[in-house]
Amino acid sequence: MNQMEIINFVQNTLIEKKEWPAFKAGDTVTVHYKIKEGSKERIQQFQGVVIQRKGAGATATFTVRKISGNVGVERIFPINSPFIDNVELNRRGMVRRARIFFLRALRGKKARIKERRK
Repeated sequence: MNQMEIINFVQNTLIEKKEWPAFKAGDTVTVHYKIKEGSKERIQQFQGVVIQRKGAGATATFTVRKISGNVGVERIFPINSPFIDNVELNRRGMVRRARIFFLRALRGKKARIKERRK
């Protein structure tokens, strides 16, 4: 076996895969993220627009952007992170790109994304 086959075998057998709803760029999601502070653990919700999905398999990530106090905040989440408790799909957005970085330059009503019909 070559190296790639070994890596794929380890990813498929050892890393537990989580099932989230199917979402892509333009969708609005709420990520319930576990945060440890000392011995306490709490769940923080991060709601925003998915601006990209990246990678494949166990190493896939997605980036969520929200506006917090007039400042844009982006956070990158690994799909298989043990700290993600839940991913909730709020709205399906209709965009024509896989990576919607143009959203960073837009403010207010111009940053709205049309909702996709089911």
